[in-house]
Amino acid sequence: MLDIYAGPSALKIIKKKGFSHEMFTTMLGASGGPKWFSLFGLDKYLFGEFFHKRTTPLNLVGSSAGAFRFGALAQKDPVDAITRLATIYSETVYSNKADAKEITEKAKILLDAVYGKNGIDEIIQNPIFKAHFIVAKCQGLTSFESKPLQFLGLLSSIILNRVDRSLLKHQYQRFIYHHPASDLKVTDHCQFDTHYQPLSVNNLKCALLASGSIPMVMEGVKNIPGSPKGMYRDGGIIDYHFDVQIKHTERQNTDVQKDKNKKDDLILYPHFNTQPKAGWFDKNLNRKVQSTHYQNVVMLVPSDRFIASLPYGKIPDRKDFTEMDAPTRIKYWRKVLSETERLAESFDLFCQQPNPTIIQPFNL
Repeated sequence: MLDIYAGPSALKIIKKKGFSHEMFTTMLGASGGPKWFSLFGLDKYLFGEFFHKRTTPLNLVGSSAGAFRFGALAQKDPVDAITRLATIYSETVYSNKADAKEITEKAKILLDAVYGKNGIDEIIQNPIFKAHFIVAKCQGLTSFESKPLQFLGLLSSIILNRVDRSLLKHQYQRFIYHHPASDLKVTDHCQFDTHYQPLSVNNLKCALLASGSIPMVMEGVKNIPGSPKGMYRDGGIIDYHFDVQIKHTERQNTDVQKDKNKKDDLILYPHFNTQPKAGWFDKNLNRKVQSTHYQNVVMLVPSDRFIASLPYGKIPDRKDFTEMDAPTRIKYWRKVLSETERLAESFDLFCQQPNPTIIQPFNL
């Protein structure tokens, strides 16, 4: 039910040392809206079993839906929080002609329900699971709420991206809202201007909402507290499925650094796609990510066999909101959420009896 992929550096370490939660220092969570429902069972297993007794920090780096997941999984009871997120998100119903205002208001209600009274404090104070939410700060026409102007800005983005992805840095800046004790840094060959903002009680919900604010679909978030003034939107615009190098800055404390050097520094990436795309505007392009950025990545992917066994033979996506009536969609999504327990069972079996020979190389 589950396919496992690994970069050459990661596979070498696994063959030498086996497979355990200690070898990972980072976990990635991609954009993709309700596609993440296909990972629900894995998320519960990872944070209810696999990482349950972890005592060293794990950086959770997510954009859009990935940020929403990690905002739940960084809470004190991650299994309960991710279950609330999946349940409320999957059962959300919009009017027939929902506009950006309605969709944004429903997203705010979702956040309030998932993070409740103590969720924000739990995320900020979590010493083990350190949340990072990626947001895109917009410049030029993409910063306007007016749909005609925003459309022209996005059209310009599509054209610039086809010429060279690095040209998008003239329209977007990457903002990473991070756990106050994070030492994580992100670089990429396109050299996006990247800023780091510590998460706080005042900015967390705004940053998380912005990370999932899809252009033309939702309202952007203006002037996030403590951040430069401007319009902030979906982090997937820049980092849809990730094409970045993740590093940790040097620390002054020699004991901490000595301990950090013992880590294998691998990245765990539960994902719904074997062909990750760098940014939102790459979705329909054949452009591949840099293979060097996946050297130390282990990717967990629902197999073709698993997907074929689901209703309609596919994983959920945003089109289901418009192509299915609400009762049909909700029934379908509930079925997918329950079926993902099989992915957790497959991964548990691998963890109990690690077999490197079933791990596949990336085709990047």
